Amino acid sequence: MIEDLKNKKAALELLQSETNEKLNDYKQQVSIIQKQIDDYNKPALTPTQVDTLHKAIEDAVDGFNFDEVDMYDVEFGMEYDGRVHLETIDLNSAYELTDRITTHVMNLFKEADAPEETEDA
Repeated sequence: MIEDLKNKKAALELLQSETNEKLNDYKQQVSIIQKQIDDYNKPALTPTQVDTLHKAIEDAVDGFNFDEVDMYDVEFGMEYDGRVHLETIDLNSAYELTDRITTHVMNLFKEADAPEETEDA
């Protein structure tokens, strides 16, 4: 009787292991197909185009002056031992940085003619 239960348990554990392997395979296949769905309407870029895009973003960020004190909101705190520390720092000029990056990237492309979109669509 005890041997039968142990054999049944071993068989079920083997089935569980095989099922888990199949489940992981299915999850991987679903992930691959989801990526293909997500990428379906994306334009394909060549490695050279990707490098050019990367360079444009890099140039835009490199040319941005992060040293201006007025671009940041800062909050200081004080420790119990009297030491002052910087609690938070926020960049106020995120729009300017984003605009600079967008301009550099958009200079790599020409805008395609497209029909005007309506609110009904």
